[in-house]
Amino acid sequence: MPGAKFLTDKTKSLYKGNGPRSLVATSLHSASNNLHVCWEIEEWSRWRQNASEIKRYVLSNLDTLLEQFIKQLESKGVKVICAKDADEANKEILAIINQHGAKLAVKGKSMVSEEIDLNHFLGDHGITSYETDLGEFIVQLAGTRPSHIVTPALHLSAGEIGKLFEAKLDERNSAGHEELTQIARRQLRSKFIKSEIGFSGVNFGIAETGTLCICENEGNIGLSTSSPKIHIAMMGIEKLLPRLDDLPLFLNMLARMGTGQKLTTYTHFVNGPAAGTELYLVLVDNGRTKALEDVEFREILKCMRCGLCMNNCPVFRQAGGWAYGWIYPGPLGIVLTSEMLGIETAWELPFACSLCGACGSICPVKIDLNHLILRQRRRAIEKNTHGRKFTETIMWKLFSFGARNKYVFKTMMFFVRMGIRLAPFLPFKFGKLKAWMDGRDLPKPKKFP
Repeated sequence: MPGAKFLTDKTKSLYKGNGPRSLVATSLHSASNNLHVCWEIEEWSRWRQNASEIKRYVLSNLDTLLEQFIKQLESKGVKVICAKDADEANKEILAIINQHGAKLAVKGKSMVSEEIDLNHFLGDHGITSYETDLGEFIVQLAGTRPSHIVTPALHLSAGEIGKLFEAKLDERNSAGHEELTQIARRQLRSKFIKSEIGFSGVNFGIAETGTLCICENEGNIGLSTSSPKIHIAMMGIEKLLPRLDDLPLFLNMLARMGTGQKLTTYTHFVNGPAAGTELYLVLVDNGRTKALEDVEFREILKCMRCGLCMNNCPVFRQAGGWAYGWIYPGPLGIVLTSEMLGIETAWELPFACSLCGACGSICPVKIDLNHLILRQRRRAIEKNTHGRKFTETIMWKLFSFGARNKYVFKTMMFFVRMGIRLAPFLPFKFGKLKAWMDGRDLPKPKKFP
């Protein structure tokens, strides 16, 4: 499965350009603003409960709802393709493109396309696919992966983006936000006009009416899905809602939690192909059925990808999105990656958590993330996926001894703080410590009374 190799790739440049200062500041600001627009709703707690119950109903009746959804879509002339995994999804998409003899595609933001590594697959087969979301366009130019599911270029400053545009697009170096946006707009405009295929994700699929709902803020998805004659939408099978009446609740919650808005700027409702065009929907499983059958962890499929659990996670704010190895970072990524790729592959992730509970406390669909992560830890230990090393056993025994005595613990933390201060001046660094310090400072532990 694409992504599994990346998960274990210990490259030296893994953390470069993903430093803590801009990441922490942006995440904190985003989290604070998002929660503010949520708490101004008097019935926010009831909204969360209702959303959670709707998604629980979807997961309990997914087979029936999918049948209804597909039937409605096909009655409108939409060609629906079901793909069991990334490989099958890519092959089906390639077959559609080859059928139409296309070579140039534009793509709106889609986490499913990141899952299946679509751009690289198409590139290997001579098809050029341009990301049109501004953040995705930036990271595509940089040749890296997104660091956040909502704001893909969160790790880059305006100055760094200006230098990237200068190097890759032969544009004038600038750190001005508006000028950078205009550069991207100018570069992408011709791509929209010339493109033969348009890709998009789907935020919500309405089983009752066979409607695809796509949310965005930039207008690029509107162009990606209307300029080309062929529109290929990609959707995880869990992104269903039973009725059209359920949608307003989720539209309000997604915008507030994801970007701090009351509603996204553009909300597209696709009810079938326009005259003279063709519309395909690729429904992707890619491990979701496996997660659905796992009663202990199926709750993770309620997620609507707002990204707020990441913004509120102290580990994510220090480590950044790339540290999680696959495309889903933060608390969501810990659970979802372990389910989709298997705990044997992602055994390290459940331990990248402080168990503070910040993620579960603000999740709009009330996913109990911190307890799911705790269960993933148990599963990793029970399966003995990596075998406990002797040094690891000694380390935890020493920590356990120190944590039981206040004065021993304070002494231990004194030496930890001293080590952190001295670490930048060490003449040599090694292993994961070097990978970390190439791109960021070590976090400073707080003093204890």
